[in-house]
Amino acid sequence: MTDQMSDNLSETARDKLRLTVERIERLEEEKREIAEQIKEVYGEAKALGYDTKALRTVVKLRKQDRQEREEQEAILEVYLDALGEI
Repeated sequence: MTDQMSDNLSETARDKLRLTVERIERLEEEKREIAEQIKEVYGEAKALGYDTKALRTVVKLRKQDRQEREEQEAILEVYLDALGEI
């Protein structure tokens, strides 16, 4: 009886593992599709004359907390000033 319970648990564990792997695979596919859509949007923006490097920077900065961004900008300014770039 204990061997049968062990086999059942193993089967359950195998099923959970299979479902987990399948879920990860679906999410990876969705991630690829979204990445392709983002690439297309940047392509459209470039066709409209936008600088895609600047757009990527804007998107990156908008993800940050305003205070964090201001701190990073202040540090950057100090470094550039120290290098005589400002």
